[in-house]
Amino acid sequence: MEISELLELMDKRRSCRNYLDREVSKEMLDKCLEAARLAPSSCNKQPWRFAIVRDQETRRKICREALLPGIKMPWAETAPVLVVLGAEPASVPHKIAPLLSGIKYHLIDIGIAGEHFVLAAEAQGLGSCWIGWFREKPVKKILNIPRKVQLLSLITIGFPAEISEPRERLPMDRIAGYDSFPV
Repeated sequence: MEISELLELMDKRRSCRNYLDREVSKEMLDKCLEAARLAPSSCNKQPWRFAIVRDQETRRKICREALLPGIKMPWAETAPVLVVLGAEPASVPHKIAPLLSGIKYHLIDIGIAGEHFVLAAEAQGLGSCWIGWFREKPVKKILNIPRKVQLLSLITIGFPAEISEPRERLPMDRIAGYDSFPV
C-alpha cells in the first residue's frame, strides 16, 4: 500500500451515525479483529478485549441501559453491530509502570487497537463511530464481563446510509512543530 492510499483511507473515515439495515458478515468483522490483533502494545501485553454484539435485543438493552443521558444516540441502537472494547491490564506495564511515569499505557494500547479496528472497517466499506458516553457497569452485567476488565469504549459498526461531509481539521502548524512544540 502506498502512503497516499493510507492517507486517503484515513481521510475517508468518518463517524457514522446513520446505518443501513444490512447485516455485517462475520468475515468482515474477523478482518477488523485481525487488524486490531496486529496492533502494537506496551511490552507486547495486548490488553485489548473485544465483545462483538450482533444480537439486536442485546444491542438495544446496552443502548437503553448503559448510554448516559444528555446526548441522544438513536443511531447506536440501529447499528447492526456494537463493539464493546475493553482492557485487561497486565501487572507491570499497565499497573506498576504508570505509578512511575504517570502514563496509563493500556489506554494508549486500546486506542491503537481500536483505531486499527475502525480503519479495517472503513477499508471494507463499513462505517463506525466511537462512543465514550456510557456507563461501564450495565454493559458488564449484560455481557457478563469479568471485573478485571476495564471497558473503555463502544464502537458502532455497519454499512453507512449516507456519506458524511469532512470535518475541518486544524492547520499543520497548530498541531506539529519540528524541534519545538507547536504554540
